[in-house]
Amino acid sequence: MNKQLQLKAFERLLIIMDELREQCPWDKKQTLQTLRHLTIEETYELGDAILDNDLNEVKKELGDLLLHIVFYAKIGSETNDFDIADVCNEICEKLIHRHPHIYSDTVVKDEEEVKQNWEKLKLKEGKKSVLEGVPRSLPALVKASRIQDKVKGVGFDWEEPHQVWDKVQEELEELQAEVKSGDQDKIEAEFGDVLFSMINYARFLNVNPEDALERTNKKFISRFQYLENKAVELRKPLMDMTLAEMDVFWNEAKKL
Repeated sequence: MNKQLQLKAFERLLIIMDELREQCPWDKKQTLQTLRHLTIEETYELGDAILDNDLNEVKKELGDLLLHIVFYAKIGSETNDFDIADVCNEICEKLIHRHPHIYSDTVVKDEEEVKQNWEKLKLKEGKKSVLEGVPRSLPALVKASRIQDKVKGVGFDWEEPHQVWDKVQEELEELQAEVKSGDQDKIEAEFGDVLFSMINYARFLNVNPEDALERTNKKFISRFQYLENKAVELRKPLMDMTLAEMDVFWNEAKKL
């Protein structure tokens, strides 16, 4: 598709947004605050589609998310704070500024150096901490991963994977010690340290911990639902089954 057709399609969306905002009772009532939780939900739905590698669904969810971006810009234009052109120009300027190896004479040797320069430029823009760009409302597992990526960008990182694995082992030992002590607050603290160190190790294995955990979630759900279906076939509630009986079907599910 050429650029003119793409621009025409985007213009069509902007026109529809104007019409909905003027004529639809629901759309008229929406604010930045009322849309926020819906946007988060749409983002998760896009994430699910990507994990499922369902490209048709990815296309649909991208449309839903794009609608939200246009919606926010429409609301901003009504208060003369910003419009969709401001949104587009803002990100364009940021991309140009943060890619001096493309739009200026800076030379980089690899992707890692690009990421390091990105963080340095953000600090020059007035940010007091490299961690300012980590949203407070991110889920803890994703937040831990982003924190580690950010500090890596300024050189605060382990050098070798075995060092990180040693740290995992150390944190596990500290957790076990607190489990024996029975102090619930310290157990929670050490458990958090174990998770944080495992997420760190995942980076060195080139594994996205969020994707890995969601993959396991999906696998568990599939196997457990197989177990539930078998219970229905036998007309025997799961609560009336022994663990040994359940294990038979669980192992069948694993083979499938």
